[in-house]
Amino acid sequence: MIEEISIRGLGVIGDARLPLGPGFTALTGETGAGKTMVVTALGLLLGGRADSSAIRSGSSGAVVEGQWLVDANGPVAERVRDAGGDLDEIPDSSDAGLLLSRSLSAEGRSRAVVGGRAAPVGVLGEIGHQLVVVHGQSDQVRLRSGTAQRAALDRFAGADLGAVVATFQGVYRRWQSAEAELELLVAERDRRIREAEDLTLALAEIEEAAPLPNEDVELGERIDRLTNLEDLRLAASQAQELLSAQTLEDTGDVLVMLDAARRLIERASEHDTELAPISEALAAATFAVNDISAQLSSYLGGLDIEGARELETLQERRALLTALVRKHGPTLQDTIDFLDTGSSRLLELNNDSDRISALSAQVESDQEQILALADDVSALRRAAAVRLSEGVTAELGALAMANARLTVDVQDKDEVSLSGKDRVTFLLQPHPGVDPLPLGRGASGGELSRVMLAIEVVIAGKDPVPTFIFDEVDAGVGGASAIEIGRRLASLAQTSQVIVVTHLAQVAAFSTNHLRVVKDVDGSVTTSSVQQLEGEDRIAEMARLLSGLPDSESGLAHARELLEMAHRG
Repeated sequence: MIEEISIRGLGVIGDARLPLGPGFTALTGETGAGKTMVVTALGLLLGGRADSSAIRSGSSGAVVEGQWLVDANGPVAERVRDAGGDLDEIPDSSDAGLLLSRSLSAEGRSRAVVGGRAAPVGVLGEIGHQLVVVHGQSDQVRLRSGTAQRAALDRFAGADLGAVVATFQGVYRRWQSAEAELELLVAERDRRIREAEDLTLALAEIEEAAPLPNEDVELGERIDRLTNLEDLRLAASQAQELLSAQTLEDTGDVLVMLDAARRLIERASEHDTELAPISEALAAATFAVNDISAQLSSYLGGLDIEGARELETLQERRALLTALVRKHGPTLQDTIDFLDTGSSRLLELNNDSDRISALSAQVESDQEQILALADDVSALRRAAAVRLSEGVTAELGALAMANARLTVDVQDKDEVSLSGKDRVTFLLQPHPGVDPLPLGRGASGGELSRVMLAIEVVIAGKDPVPTFIFDEVDAGVGGASAIEIGRRLASLAQTSQVIVVTHLAQVAAFSTNHLRVVKDVDGSVTTSSVQQLEGEDRIAEMARLLSGLPDSESGLAHARELLEMAHRG
């Protein structure tokens, strides 16, 4: 239920607050006062399309806020929490307060707030779909379509049909997916066979080469070494000769010089003990140089056994790996990993025949199940169609269409779709002896208004909606018909919140909350505000609606008579 709506800077409305609450709220006002902007504001709060042209002239933006009461543990509250919003707890109540907000900027930007947190506008739409049903002139047009008529019938049929439809649609979607995959496999069978052949050759090529992780790096290092073998041998030989060789005649090699120095220090250390550590250091240096000399000797021995034939073999191996990387890289590791991914893909391709057989069986089984479930859906719809026809016809009698009869016709379509196999048509027979015609051909605007209201009254008994908003549902009617519309709206308000934009006193008389949109003209700027009417103010507004003269004695008398009649029910 909507408790209150605040509007700023929208259309002709500068700043207005609409106190709503439970029951039946009638919204009246002069033409151009801004009643349509109220409906526009509600549409924005429910996730409707934002249009910056609706912003009041001279304003930088528009803001609409709505305060709702929702079930604290219901699906709306759960969706708000999922969106990061908060609810206001109400002591000793199962309801919670919810604040929704929508703002528009002159540049065309739109911002939604749900429970104090910014949220996508789509969240407003999801929440609004569960909270409010809006009916206006455009909804009368939609009521002419078979899709809208089927949706109305399904709402009336309730949870039993809903469960079967959900099962049917689940199987239908599974069948669509399986059939699409089957068609793709069959259509691309030749291409997939060629892909499998190419994969087989590629995997065989990689398996035969058997590359190892980092092998290309190691090969590069080995090839670099063999390519520079002579330079390495010369450097190692000269270094070894400097350290330990017999050919250095003048000064001797490093070992000879280290040994001579050690002997000199040892003899001198007999006279000065501080030279002892130096002598030990020279001995250690001698051992280290000996060790280095041995390592160089071993290194040279290894170089002697490596040659050009090994270099040629390594270069051939690197060329092979380079070719594999070029085909399956960009790295050698990617090429090695391709063995796993390619094998999995090859297994999938080689299983095409089995998959096609399995999908064919599934498609056939699902088709049989779809037809059986479609029959179940049709049976439930036909049974509900009889009850809906009887209920709406009775309501039409109470809406000054005593001789009218609505028939909900359910026929088989040529093919099954996601909605089933039924073509639903609402047929209206306005008078006996006249052939029933589809609503789109056989109903005037006023008749459509009453039929739409009758359908909502009947459906509300099976599928109640928290809030109904009717935008001039009484268009094209008057007199006794308008009184009956007001009476049925009041009846609907016994189980739901009802908000009606109307220009008829006969309808407004039945409201429990009467709001008037007031237009003031100040130079070239028009502003509108909203007044809650009671007592004589309400009677004056009723008289204005009846005669256009709020001070007319006859109009005031007629207004009092209407209110008394509505109060008696």
